[in-house]
Amino acid sequence: MKLSKANMEGLDYKTAVEHLSKDKKFKPYIDKIALPPRNPSIDIYSGLISSIVSQQLSVKAAATIHGRFIGLFKSEYPYADELLKFSDIEMRGVGLSGQKTKYVRNVALFFRENSLFEKDWNTLSDNEIIVLLTEIKGVGQWTVQMILMFVLKRPDVFPVHDLGIQHGMIEIYNLKQEKKELHVKMEKLSKKWQPHRTVACLYLWAIDFGCAQSTLRL
Repeated sequence: MKLSKANMEGLDYKTAVEHLSKDKKFKPYIDKIALPPRNPSIDIYSGLISSIVSQQLSVKAAATIHGRFIGLFKSEYPYADELLKFSDIEMRGVGLSGQKTKYVRNVALFFRENSLFEKDWNTLSDNEIIVLLTEIKGVGQWTVQMILMFVLKRPDVFPVHDLGIQHGMIEIYNLKQEKKELHVKMEKLSKKWQPHRTVACLYLWAIDFGCAQSTLRL
């Protein structure tokens, strides 16, 4: 089984930072933040599985449970055929809830039934990928946006509903809007960052962490 193809060239951080620094309100934050090296990329399928396993858990708990889950597999990779053979009891034994067990099975079934393991994702737009993968019960728009950013390295992803992104923009621009009005304002302000909003989001998350030397790991 081949792994899903992804764009492994990476993001052009230098060009992105030069472009983002033209925003006079954003630049002082950019100057104070050192983004860490990105973690090695994984494929889309295992990225979705990992995201579901780690949902609503602390970083430490997520790492522990994900490690136990991966330990079920001989190759330490959650191949679909192997995953679908595990019982509910085996899944609970490594810390997965009944709901998460259903969701990881949904991902495995969807990829197998739609022959997505050999998919060339570079032929699809961001929106097309969001539409396709959110057909899987248990996979939402935010999860797919994270896949776009950190697996496919798409340069202009902007998860407006992410609380960290919201907090970062509120800090920079002293925004007073709430809910839908806030989302509209954020989208408007972010247009000046196009086509480098993925890198902008890395800085926004770092700002939300409240540290000049970012320790963000995504």
